[in-house]
Amino acid sequence: MKKSYQIEDLDCANCAAKIEAAIKKIKGVENASVSFMTQKLVIETNADIDMIMAEVKKVVKDIEPDCTIIL
Repeated sequence: MKKSYQIEDLDCANCAAKIEAAIKKIKGVENASVSFMTQKLVIETNADIDMIMAEVKKVVKDIEPDCTIIL
């Protein structure tokens, strides 16, 4: 399953790259991409998306505290 989410207040491309790398390490995530230019997150997984997104939110807040993912 491939899901796309809007991101708010992502400050820089470097933060986007850090977030993307961290999300790819989450168990169950097959692939992820974070675009600073479009402020979008795309996740591919066959696992429970709600559990994945709970972990994604934690990762994002650790790297970029002001950033918000719109579910």
